[in-house]
Amino acid sequence: MSVVRIGLDLAKYVFEVHGVDIHGKIVLRRRLRRDAVSTFFANLPKCLIGMEASNGAHYWARTLKALGHEVRLISPQFVKPYVKSNKNDQNDAEAICEAISRPSMRFVPPKSADQLTMQAVHRIRQRLIGDRVRLVNQIRGLLSEHGIVVARDIAQLRRRLAEIVGDSAEELCDLLRSLMRELYAELTELDARIKSFDLRLREIFRGSEQCQRLAKIEGIGPVTATALIAAVGDRSSFKNGRQFAAWLGLVPRQQSSGGRQRLFGISKRGDRYLRTLLIHGARAALARAGGKQDPRSVWLGKLRLRRHPNVAAVALANKNARIVWAMLSGNEDYEMQRSVGSAA
Repeated sequence: MSVVRIGLDLAKYVFEVHGVDIHGKIVLRRRLRRDAVSTFFANLPKCLIGMEASNGAHYWARTLKALGHEVRLISPQFVKPYVKSNKNDQNDAEAICEAISRPSMRFVPPKSADQLTMQAVHRIRQRLIGDRVRLVNQIRGLLSEHGIVVARDIAQLRRRLAEIVGDSAEELCDLLRSLMRELYAELTELDARIKSFDLRLREIFRGSEQCQRLAKIEGIGPVTATALIAAVGDRSSFKNGRQFAAWLGLVPRQQSSGGRQRLFGISKRGDRYLRTLLIHGARAALARAGGKQDPRSVWLGKLRLRRHPNVAAVALANKNARIVWAMLSGNEDYEMQRSVGSAA
């Protein structure tokens, strides 16, 4: 048995293995329990192993690489067209094995344990921010039912809510005031937890030379810099900056046919969290560029004059993504003059 390529369908406890030889003939089909996977591949000759980039894929990629195998992670959406007939674990493993053999296939950059840990901080922080948004909306809705309308600014809501729970002059019943007091305590606790995660990200930022170099780009701060380093594993997976920007969903969505080019809004593919951070950072950079005379601020001012603010923000986010790729792939420092020259 000479296995050269294997499709491995991941699961919690039962893994499906599909292997072919150099001619594409099926030579291996096996179902493995989780505790037997490492032993099985340790006794197998070195080969190419493909897996869907799903839960646990990065862990198994590191484990199998340590055993000497070549591992490629592939997005599930690119595996689906190769699934024959009905969907089951065996067909999924066969489809993965076929998909990774395509020369034009795009693969997911693998992540290290440190990157996954950094990403976990961002994911928990993102969930807490979502919880706070839902809580604030609920508080605002409950108060509006009693004729108390609060502006959408969260700082104003905190001040107004503190006044309500501490002022008996408000025309609220004791039960509602007690409920608002509990919601105010919950909001305060969420603020404190989010602040603690911000401090964790600051510590990670201070300890990473790569993050500090990225933060020199206008529109990228400690949160965005650490999120980029956590998300981008192997920079060699992207051939150029445009491919990296496309991976983030910051390029136009295309629907062209018959030689006619039709471009729409951004594709919004990839990581929504990263894309949001880059675009919000670009909005802040555009707001600060007014009145400055350095080359980049002048270029941003001209961009705002000829484009809608939203279009300008996305354009700057796209440009920043390309600069990030250039800095990471070449291990270079940020040079403002070069970035402006490439935009001219």
